[in-house]
Amino acid sequence: MNIIIKKGLRNVNSIRKKYFGNYLMHNRIKLLKHFDIQTLLDVGANTGQFAYYTRKLGYENTIVSFEPLTSAFGVLQKFAKGDPNWQIKNCAIGDTDGTVEINISANSQSSSILDMMPVHIKSAPDSAYGGKEMINIHKIDTIIHKYTNELDKTFLKIDTQGFEKNVIEGANNSIKLIKGLQLELSMVELYKGETLITEMFDIINDLGFTIFSLEPGFYDKKTGQLLQVDGIFYRT
Repeated sequence: MNIIIKKGLRNVNSIRKKYFGNYLMHNRIKLLKHFDIQTLLDVGANTGQFAYYTRKLGYENTIVSFEPLTSAFGVLQKFAKGDPNWQIKNCAIGDTDGTVEINISANSQSSSILDMMPVHIKSAPDSAYGGKEMINIHKIDTIIHKYTNELDKTFLKIDTQGFEKNVIEGANNSIKLIKGLQLELSMVELYKGETLITEMFDIINDLGFTIFSLEPGFYDKKTGQLLQVDGIFYRT
């Protein structure tokens, strides 16, 4: 088996307990069902962890996963294989259409188009960048009608390591199609130029979404400081 795929499988297996045993993840599934979400756009899929366990925990409708890294996409292909309602696309999502360079982190999950700040590396040394890759990038406005329509109830999950605002800005014309939204919210600047939690709350609120859940995420293992949370929002 390819060494990259082996590494990806170990990564997915290592978080199995996190997803199946985490009541917050079960609550996400309840919300997807409550709002009758028909299409889940999984932006920043990495090796498919989120989509895989969302499916395993009972979400049966369409999933479209977007992942730009060649290595992570190879693992994503393996997990999506055989699932007719799970589509995968080898590209990034942002505020432009074309190509862009992405920084590749040692742990893969922390890879970002943005430069990483020292506080991030100090808190998680295995997240340090070790290379770059040229990738394709598209706006949601450009591609959304390939996967959903105005009759669908669409949920947008964004896990793009500081690039969340860019993804939203690339959906100016199609945000009205989005019923639910999940994104990482940083308490401190982990990536250079990223938009922090207070400003992101204002942006999401102005778009017509209401906060439904906040979940603790990345934290400093030495100090215990919470650095990121996941925010779940719905249009009510």
